[in-house]
Amino acid sequence: MPLALVTGPTAGIGRAFADRLARDGYDLVLVSRSATDLGSVAAELRAAHGVRVETLPGDLSTVSGCRLVEERVASGPPVDLLVNNAGTALHKPFLHNGVEAEEALLDLNVRAVLRLTHAVLPGMLERGSGRVVNVASFTALGPAGLSSTYPASKAWVLSFSEALARSAQLRGRGVRMMALLPGFTRTELFDRSGFETAHLPRWVWLNSERVVDVALRDLERGRVVSIPGLRYKAASWALRHLPRPLLRSTSWDLWAPNGFWGPRPPAGAGPSGTAEPDG
Repeated sequence: MPLALVTGPTAGIGRAFADRLARDGYDLVLVSRSATDLGSVAAELRAAHGVRVETLPGDLSTVSGCRLVEERVASGPPVDLLVNNAGTALHKPFLHNGVEAEEALLDLNVRAVLRLTHAVLPGMLERGSGRVVNVASFTALGPAGLSSTYPASKAWVLSFSEALARSAQLRGRGVRMMALLPGFTRTELFDRSGFETAHLPRWVWLNSERVVDVALRDLERGRVVSIPGLRYKAASWALRHLPRPLLRSTSWDLWAPNGFWGPRPPAGAGPSGTAEPDG
């Protein structure tokens, strides 16, 4: 059976990837911080689909957590598909988050993607087959979230994925890489990071299972960027092509008094906040 390694698989898009890949006959290596949650997911997948599921409890926002996965890639059966899904966001504006929280966000959203991709690609290229899916966000395409570094971290994921996928290192050698750019998807990310979403209209939300269906279809079609949903394809086109001054005037700002995410923090509030990575 082919083997897929999925990070952040205990809920949301990551769980949808794990479910779909197990149903498609993949054995799985699942990576997340919580050994308890991993064990529960693994037991459900084994019972439902009869596949082998290995769990690696580890915090991918740390170097030691990344090394745990790298050592597994080097010593175990080859990974046919890597899904870099684990990620985090902060609900406060930049200067109201401690610098350690901001660094932890970058460590998980950027460094872990780089390190795990670097770990699996040599074996894939040697075998002449393999797939990598890096979960980014439609906000990677432009100034969609002001006062927040989350879009910047996902812009790196998008640029990284496009640069490698279109390079001579990968093209024509049987290995595909794709950036997945979902819009608002009902996942644990919003609850964990403290975002208030009650005011968002129902039509903005995507379904995790549908996101994964579109992603895997686009991956097999050889697309380098996958954007689920016509509304987010339109939003992504606007972010790429409309003039920046116009986009800035319609962007969501965590710091604005009537910003998209709610009221401005109280005057004089000191820096605070911690990243809560799922990895």
